[in-house]
Amino acid sequence: MSKKKAKAPIDDEIEIVSRSQLKRDVEELQKLGARITELRPDQQARVPMSERLADAVEEMARIASHGAKKRHLQFIGKLMKTEDADAIRASIEQFDSASAAHNQRFHALEQLRERLLNADPTAVSDVKVKYPDADMQHLRALVRNAQKEQKENNPPANFRKIFQYLGDLDETE
Repeated sequence: MSKKKAKAPIDDEIEIVSRSQLKRDVEELQKLGARITELRPDQQARVPMSERLADAVEEMARIASHGAKKRHLQFIGKLMKTEDADAIRASIEQFDSASAAHNQRFHALEQLRERLLNADPTAVSDVKVKYPDADMQHLRALVRNAQKEQKENNPPANFRKIFQYLGDLDETE
């Protein structure tokens, strides 16, 4: 009697990744970590990262030597391997003025400001719904003053203040 060995079916395909690709992936994580270190501290606080990575990013600000910064960025890249890179990347794009997400947010705030200045009745209710912590009395005063500035052809100080206030509300949202 001859016995045949049954071959075990391969359910999982093994993906072979080259060493070069691994190096490129690590470099990308280091660059992403470097972008985090370039953000302002208040922006860094809003990036979803572990406490260990946050400590390493904070430490980067205290390092002065070029060589030490380079080594520390490598360490940050190593820590980035355990992080959710996509969530971090999406968070950073909100702060990057060249990104589409930042531009979209910027245009939405501009449109809301224009609606407020044009006395659109739905604009005030939209602000109340989107930003429940908004000081509506302060916002109405800014709108009145901006409308007065436009009529008198004065510099648009309150016009800018409305945008800044809406931007602050949006960041805290």
